[in-house]
Amino acid sequence: MLFALVFPTLITVVYFMLLAGHPAIVQQSAFAAGKLIQFLFPVVWFIRVQRGRLAWRSPKCADLLLAAGLGAAILAAALGLYRFQLKPAGFFSDAVVEAVRAKVRGIGVATPPRFVALTLFYSLVHSLLEEYYWRWFVFGHLRRLTSLPIAIGVSSLGFMAHHVCIVSDFFGWFSPASIGLSLAVAAGGVFWAWLYHRTGSLWGPWISHALVDAAIFVIGYDLVM
Repeated sequence: MLFALVFPTLITVVYFMLLAGHPAIVQQSAFAAGKLIQFLFPVVWFIRVQRGRLAWRSPKCADLLLAAGLGAAILAAALGLYRFQLKPAGFFSDAVVEAVRAKVRGIGVATPPRFVALTLFYSLVHSLLEEYYWRWFVFGHLRRLTSLPIAIGVSSLGFMAHHVCIVSDFFGWFSPASIGLSLAVAAGGVFWAWLYHRTGSLWGPWISHALVDAAIFVIGYDLVM
């Protein structure tokens, strides 16, 4: 569990921060290698060490509607807050926008088609992989080792940790923006862990997570394209 909680942050520091300024292929290769290890580890551990069998549980309609409704509400709220409050108020300063543009150029997705492709990957694929990793594996194991509140809290803090590196790279360490956005990520982790515990299925957390990621990338597109 210690490895599972810490490793995503370590690879984020490497590919997102330490390799910034290196050629796009270097950053992309480090990202791919790190994510491959991260997302293979749970299934290898589960099958080879625990001798378990993978299963995909079908969701209930009510659970899907709950996840889709809340995810859509967060998406609408995020876009509305960005469009009518944060952007007009100068929350995204010229320095922040230029830092985002530099990162987009650095990873080789500075054209609209590539940025849209990245959006689809993160919203549809990466969100599922993160739910499988953080909710099924990390939270699922912690839930068997400790109480439910602690399992939700610890898994959500681990989920938040690597996002702290990303937002702080743009907004600065310990800035109000970085703290607020990091806490929002942790709150998302709490909700998705609770939803997974309630339903026993990744469908609901995945749908909600995908919609939230879509909102983030829509804002990113508006900032840099």
